[in-house]
Amino acid sequence: MNKLIYIVFTALALVNFSCKNGGIGSKNEGEIVFDTKGVDETHPLYGLAPSSATLKFKEDKFSIEMSTMGMFNTAIIGDNKSKTLTQTVKFMDINQACVENEKEILDDNKDYELKIEETKDTKKIAGLKCHKIKVTKVNEPNVTFDAWYTKDLGNEDCNALTPYAQVKGMLLDYRVKKMGLEMHFCAKKINNIAIDESTFEVPKNMKIVSATEMRKFFDNLQ
Repeated sequence: MNKLIYIVFTALALVNFSCKNGGIGSKNEGEIVFDTKGVDETHPLYGLAPSSATLKFKEDKFSIEMSTMGMFNTAIIGDNKSKTLTQTVKFMDINQACVENEKEILDDNKDYELKIEETKDTKKIAGLKCHKIKVTKVNEPNVTFDAWYTKDLGNEDCNALTPYAQVKGMLLDYRVKKMGLEMHFCAKKINNIAIDESTFEVPKNMKIVSATEMRKFFDNLQ
């Protein structure tokens, strides 16, 4: 009996250790499924806005993938350690990626600069306790909205490459703008799974283009 008790406690200790060090169940690794939609129904690209998105994250890296009717596929891959942000696009015969460095990322964020005010309001989203922030667009001070984040997922700097850099936790209900289209994301499901490192790699068959070329591609879709 004593031997059985020892085995049980050893197993529990190993599970607890793996959870604290990046294994399955760790707050710094997993997958979030979002409901998504375009914010402005009059925007020329509104019809290409996907209805869902999947965010995969692991320590300092993340990848959010979106698809419209399985035809227009795009992803944003971020690496907070190397301070790079990559956007990929697969559409018809287009198969390209754009890699931005820290300076380019910060310049992009100025176009969607946000003033963020913490509140004491909380609620649950996808089963996790979330904290509300009041958000105001700096360039459009008459535009305000609420966003929500949780401290139970991600590390403190998981938003470092985004306009929400001061928020110390994973955003589960928020807006963001990329290549001219503003989107609203709201988490509906969280999966505590291990994420393979290949998730954060740009496919070798993709053509690397400049940010200017990528913007031109999106401009031509309008």
